[in-house]
Amino acid sequence: MSWIALSICSALLLGLYDLAKKHALRDNAVLPVLFFGIVTSALVWLPFVLWSQLSPESFPSAQFQVTPLATHQHVLLFLKSSLVAGSWIFGYFALKNLPLSIAGPIRATGPLWTILLAVFLMSESPSPRQWLGISIVLAAFYAFSFIGKLEGIHFTRDKWVGYMIAATLIGACSAIYDKFLLQTALIEPATVQAWFSIYLVVVMAPFYLLWRRGAWPRGKFEWRWSIPLIGLLLLSADFLYFTAIAQEDALIAVISPIRRSAVIVTFLGGILIHKELNFRPKAICIVFLLLGIVLMKLGS
Repeated sequence: MSWIALSICSALLLGLYDLAKKHALRDNAVLPVLFFGIVTSALVWLPFVLWSQLSPESFPSAQFQVTPLATHQHVLLFLKSSLVAGSWIFGYFALKNLPLSIAGPIRATGPLWTILLAVFLMSESPSPRQWLGISIVLAAFYAFSFIGKLEGIHFTRDKWVGYMIAATLIGACSAIYDKFLLQTALIEPATVQAWFSIYLVVVMAPFYLLWRRGAWPRGKFEWRWSIPLIGLLLLSADFLYFTAIAQEDALIAVISPIRRSAVIVTFLGGILIHKELNFRPKAICIVFLLLGIVLMKLGS
């Protein structure tokens, strides 16, 4: 399959992943939903980790083989898991309390924050086309704040909007860290995905146990089929993403905006499944948001 087709499939799975999260979180406690979704991902990778360590010579495919790591590399991947856990905790709480047609587009502004972080932390200089894309994304984001007011959501005062922005910022930091892990630390993609999935369980377990012991209001938890589906969809989306990047002629400047088009699936799901309001103005904002993302990526 071509890298463009793989990227489109990955975007579709990411959109379905957000829809599964919304289904799992509706009138449900956040932390156990997050924890059991993470456990599902770890259980998928655990047999590959054990097989790779115990019998590497019999492993059928390098694409799934988890290479042995030094102690400092395990520390790096544990830090990756901590970043992802922080992003997901904020993101899950926000997604539970915001309409999908608002939460999805906020999360889709990730490339904006990644570029701005690169400017301030790495002294990178965006091209004029990227600055144009940044301006369009900010304008679309500002327009969403007005649409949100029609649904009682005030962007400057709503804490759940703040949670989603925090999740997106931490996610942008994680994206920059991914580049370090894969290109500087030279850790294999399967190894990164496997160990970070396992360490996520380690990072999240204390939060789940504190929730079980009533450290904060527990809320009602109900097991749903969409909870393990969350972990499976994300693993599949990330696997297709890594496979696309691994192809020799793949262009990351094209893959990234294709992945961000997952917001279209999220938006349509919010409108068709959850009967969310203000379809037309949100659709216009999303068109401009995607245009800005494409400009940011193609301008690199």
